[in-house]
Amino acid sequence: MTDRKNGLTYADSGVDIDAGNRLVDLIKPMVRATARPGADAEIGGFGGLFDLKAAGFRDPVLVAATDGVGTKVKIAIETGLHGGIGIDLVAMSVNDLVVQGAEPLFFLDYFACGKLDPEATAAIVAGVAEGCRESGCALIGGETAEMPGLYRDGDYDLGGFAVGAAERGTLLPRKDIAEGDAVIGLASSGVHSNGFSLVRKIVEQSGLGFEAPAPFAPVMTLGGALLTPTRLYVKSCLRAIRETGAVKGLAHITGGGFTDNIPRVLPSNLGVGIDLARLPVLPVFKWLSAQAGIAELEMLRTFNCGIGMIAIVEPDKVDGVMRVFTDAGETVARLGTVIPAEGEHRVVYNGHLDLAL
Repeated sequence: MTDRKNGLTYADSGVDIDAGNRLVDLIKPMVRATARPGADAEIGGFGGLFDLKAAGFRDPVLVAATDGVGTKVKIAIETGLHGGIGIDLVAMSVNDLVVQGAEPLFFLDYFACGKLDPEATAAIVAGVAEGCRESGCALIGGETAEMPGLYRDGDYDLGGFAVGAAERGTLLPRKDIAEGDAVIGLASSGVHSNGFSLVRKIVEQSGLGFEAPAPFAPVMTLGGALLTPTRLYVKSCLRAIRETGAVKGLAHITGGGFTDNIPRVLPSNLGVGIDLARLPVLPVFKWLSAQAGIAELEMLRTFNCGIGMIAIVEPDKVDGVMRVFTDAGETVARLGTVIPAEGEHRVVYNGHLDLAL
């Protein structure tokens, strides 16, 4: 048998197996740092393992969530600031788990690119590991796909997959959500990971570069400010659920804003009344609204506007719940109450957002 002349290799097609192996070596210590009861957080096998009994569960119901970070990755790619995007990836899934009363147990990530840069990719995974540590879940596996021809060099996308558990009978939302229950909000850290197609369009129309000082936070670049990672609400929400027994429901404010997300945890005959004057609007949203002339209702259906998580709470215990959230590091605002639904209008707004710069 003779060798074929000019025989091609996988590397000739643009896929570098050695770069993939280098990445694994770089991220192994980060992954190990996410170990928790039930998982040793070692990677390299064909699947990740988790022991529910070792995690202390007796009769668990598993809860799963998956998400990405949308076009926020375009800003990370254009600025070269990759560290926070991994936190975003974790937050978007684990925040969805905790709204169901579930404790995140483990996380897997999927990273796809045109040409693998081990160091840049390791920075992203470092953010994933940080998000997992802060949420108490183990990073037990993932996949890196180098796909030249589908992605341009430098481009990438990523997805995350989280699994959590709750003891049977403790899932949220509770069935006893009723008229008069209090609605409180937990402050967001910024735009989080939704609405970035509109954000990028606004930045483009503003004529500002991502390296320019942010008009709403001059000590930061515009790109760096917009890349502020999504806040992780897991530990504070679990603490409030477990210590007070008064949290009836939680709503993660993502795509669809207040208008579409809050009704997802309410019985069909109920809605909420929100006092917009009590909503602590962050400067970034004031700038976005002013720069593009975005209508108030559009802001409320596109962005979190300054509140990343909503809690529905027993009215006679609201002060205690707010105190637990505050002690856990959250900035809390009492926003309104649960009301009867008025036709299709499940979220009724009173007053106006403070959008003045």
